[in-house]
Amino acid sequence: MQEKEMIFLNGEFLKSCEAKVSVFDRGFIFGDGIYEVIPVIKSKMVDKEEFWERFKRSLEAIQLVLPYEKEEFENILKELININSLKEGGIYIQITRGVASRDFAFLKGLKPTVMAFVFESKVLDNELKDKGISIVSVSDIRWKRRDIKSISLLAQCMAKEKAVVANADEAFMIENGKVNEGSSSSAFIIKNKTLITKPFSNEILPGIRRKNILKFAKEVGLMIEERAFSMDEVYEADEVFISAATLLLVPVIKADGKLINDGKIGEFVPKLRQKYVEKILAEANEN
Repeated sequence: MQEKEMIFLNGEFLKSCEAKVSVFDRGFIFGDGIYEVIPVIKSKMVDKEEFWERFKRSLEAIQLVLPYEKEEFENILKELININSLKEGGIYIQITRGVASRDFAFLKGLKPTVMAFVFESKVLDNELKDKGISIVSVSDIRWKRRDIKSISLLAQCMAKEKAVVANADEAFMIENGKVNEGSSSSAFIIKNKTLITKPFSNEILPGIRRKNILKFAKEVGLMIEERAFSMDEVYEADEVFISAATLLLVPVIKADGKLINDGKIGEFVPKLRQKYVEKILAEANEN
C-alpha cells in the first residue's frame, strides 16, 4: 500500500502533512468511530453499493450520522481519486464522533470528524493470487460487536503481529475451537466441492466480498455450508482462501506450518476470483 499525498478532512482537501486533528477527538481518546475501505479500479469506486450498506449499518450501530448526503459524499470521494490521479487501489474512510471533553457517554451535538485518503495497490493483478499465502491460528480476544467496523483494532494488530513473528501473512482468529475470520479478512474453506464459511452474526464482520462470493460459489458449481469450522478442517481442506477489499480472493497454501493441498492452489479459488474480477471490471466500465 502506498498512500497518496492529498487527503480529505472535515470539508477540505489537504496535503497529508498539513492535516490536523484535535488531541481531544474521541477517535483518538476512545477509538469512538468507524471506518471503511472501498476498492478503486480504473479510477472508479467498485463494490460501491455494498460499501454504503455496511457503512450505514456501522454508523447506525454507534449512533453516528454522516454529515453529508450520499451523492455529496460520493462526489467528495470521486474528487479525492481525481486529485490524486489514482488508477487502482482503495479509499480509506474514517468518521469519529468528534471533539469533546473526555467523557465516556455518547455526547450529543458534536460535529463528527470525517477523514478519507486514497492509496495505490494492485487489486486485479496482486501476486498473492498466484503464489498463495500462509496463515497462523491465534486466539480471538476481540470484543463482542465485531459486526461493527470499529476503528478500535488493537486486538487485530496483536494478531497480525503474531503472524509476522511466525513469518506468515495472516492470522485466523479462533474462539471456542472454531475459526471466526482473519485478522483483516474473511475466511473460507472448500471441501468435497462445498464452500464452508461462518454464518453472519455479531461474531464476525459482514464482509462485502463474502456476500458476493457466496453468490459466485453457486455459479461455479459449489455447494454452500454456512457454519463454523475448525483448524483441523483447515489443515484437511481441499482449498482455503481469504477475501478482503483490495485483495479480493487470495488462496491460503499453508496453515500453522502445514501445507494445504500439498501447497498447490486448487480448482475453485481461481474461478471465484475471476468471477469477482469480472464483477468489479463491469462496475468500473459502466461508471
